Amino acid sequence: MAQKQAMFKSPPEEAGPVLAREREVAKTAAINAILIRPIAILPAKLGDPIRPFARGLWNDVRPLLKPEISVTALRKAMATYVHSRSYQIAVARTGSLRHDINGEPVESVSDADRLAAQKAYEGFKERDGSSKPESASPAQLSKTEAIRTLF
Repeated sequence: MAQKQAMFKSPPEEAGPVLAREREVAKTAAINAILIRPIAILPAKLGDPIRPFARGLWNDVRPLLKPEISVTALRKAMATYVHSRSYQIAVARTGSLRHDINGEPVESVSDADRLAAQKAYEGFKERDGSSKPESASPAQLSKTEAIRTLF
């Protein structure tokens, strides 16, 4: 069991907020484009912080949907954002807070939610091959595999 806990270390760069990159700004721009007004919790430009959503935020966002847009489109756009690597890292950070629609902190992220986000982050690492094998020693690895574990 101790080995499992070591697997779920805090995501990289534990200090400070997770900052939005082009990818996150594009996702949040897509969300704001289908709403009657932008919502402040979403990062609007590069370098804005990514803030975990307060529980029940959907109930505040849903009424802002443009009448000609389907609820399904909003659900998909929001899901794309909240299931992103950067959002999951923001949730997984020690001391992270949930924020309301205006971007104001309202509560701490629960330990259960933080653990789930850490597991999701580990899943991203496994899927993209960025997780480093811990059990293999350099002598057991090919030269190429040994170099890959360094990066």
